[in-house]
Order: sequence, then C-alpha cells, then structure tokens
Amino acid sequence: MYIDHFGMRELPFTLTPNTHFFLQLPTHQEALNLLLVALGSGDGFIKVVGEVGTGKTMLCRTLLNTLEEEPCVTAYIPNPYLSPEALRHNFALEIGIDNALELKDFELANQINLRLLEIAKEGKYTVLIVDEAQAMPEETIEALRLLTNLETESEKLFQVVLFGQPELDQILGRVSLRQLLQRITFSYHLQTLSMEAVSSYLEQRARRAGYEGLSLFSQPAAQFIAKASRGVPRLVNILAHKSLMSAYGLGDSVIKKQHVIRAIEDTEGVDVPAMAGVIKFLLGSAILAGSACGLLYLAVMRGLI
Repeated sequence: MYIDHFGMRELPFTLTPNTHFFLQLPTHQEALNLLLVALGSGDGFIKVVGEVGTGKTMLCRTLLNTLEEEPCVTAYIPNPYLSPEALRHNFALEIGIDNALELKDFELANQINLRLLEIAKEGKYTVLIVDEAQAMPEETIEALRLLTNLETESEKLFQVVLFGQPELDQILGRVSLRQLLQRITFSYHLQTLSMEAVSSYLEQRARRAGYEGLSLFSQPAAQFIAKASRGVPRLVNILAHKSLMSAYGLGDSVIKKQHVIRAIEDTEGVDVPAMAGVIKFLLGSAILAGSACGLLYLAVMRGLI
C-alpha cells in the first residue's frame, strides 16, 4: 500500500474505531466532556444521537477507555437487538456475575442488585453503555428502564449511556416510552464536520499515522473532500484513503484535486461537487476541440477560471 510512500507507520483513514485517532474536534470533544460531567454527577440516562458515520462508535470506545482510569465498572452492549431476558443476562455478565446464564429472572435480578451494591460499597460506580440503541426492541427498552429502578436512598446503582441514530429519538418519542424519556437528563446531537474541521481532521490523522512532511492534502483537495462527504467522518475517511491510493499510483507526494475526483468517482453514493463537474467537462471539451478550446484548457489549468 501507500504507507511507505508517504512515510507513515500505519493506515490513517481506516473505518475501524481506533481510539488512537480520536481527535479533539469541537463536536466530538464537547460530547465527550458532556458525558464525563453527566456521569460524574450521577445522572441516570444520557443519550448521544448522530447520523450514520458521524463517529458514535469511536466516541463510545473513547468513553470506555477514559472510564478505565476512573473508579468505575463498565458494561458494554454493542448489539442491543436483544430480548429483555438476554439484556439482563448480558448486563449481569458484564458486571461480573459469571453464572448469569444459569439464573432465572427473579434470581438474576436479585444477583444484579447485590452485585451493584457490592460495587457501590467498593467506592465505584457502574455505567452501562449501549451502542446502536435504535435497534433495541421496545419491550427491551422498557426492561432497561425497570432495571434502573435499582437504587439506594441516595443514588442510582448504575447509569446508562445510549448511543444511537436519529431513529432513537423517534422511538423514545412514543407515548408508551414516555417514562424513560423523562429520565434522560442529558442529550447530545453529534454534528457533521465543517470545512475547516475536515481540513484539520485530515492533517491530524495523517500525522498520528506517522506522516512528517508539510501539508499532505492541498487546500482544494481538502475542500473537495469536505463538500463531497458533507462532513461525515466515515465518508471523509473513505475518500481520503482512496485519494492517497490514487496519488501513490501516480507517484505524487501531495493529494490534489484530481486525486480526490478519482476517489469520488470510485465511491457509491458520493457525487463530485458541482464546480468539479464543470471543470472536467471543460477540460474534456478543450482536448477534443483543438487550439481555440486549448486556450480555455490553459486558462483552467492556470486557475484563471
């Protein structure tokens, strides 16, 4: 691949949620700060919503890593499409009840309560983190709400963080789930990245991967990626990765607009920004039309139009 060509140690734009690449971009850092403050104050339910590809799972993994440094026991459920019973069993296993699968409902609930009390007596707090929460069946959401009724006279025995797509808001807006909605004390909506944030994102990830040169992405290239991706981090990663491959194939050391156009054309669901399409048409016409249009071609290449 292009790692050696650009002097990197690893691929900078993979789609796996590698927390080494978690950047202090405004929307994600603000969300992480909110989560830590809310958990520190003992709030019961916290919700983070974002469109597909906006970095929810990356934020979720970063939160888990951060909580490892706290007096905290975390339970993580990445796929919550579970029955109420399966949810309780998964939660019990995550907090250290090793024989959870052998226990029936009443006994299981009792053991969960005893384990949570034990954790609290150790001076720790418990956090259940649910990713892709929009996939959770309604009866399982209600079971989760009932589970959070476990509490002492002064505090909840565990807190819940829900990460989900916007459909989660629609689900929680149902009349049948209004009791849980009222328990959500903090919410955050992950935004897409601005054009300036995309440019910073590209350079920072490249440098964390080991790149040590000047700007790897030219300003026009970064702007094209920002426009085509609409600021969605997952699409930014895909286009940046393919742009690097294109530049490597041509032996170029800086990512330029033409590399990004090739990447966009190779990616389903992503369109070349309007002006790029006009320029491509003009360039193609100039090559075919001869000397008169050749002047137009030169003007385009020199940045005059």
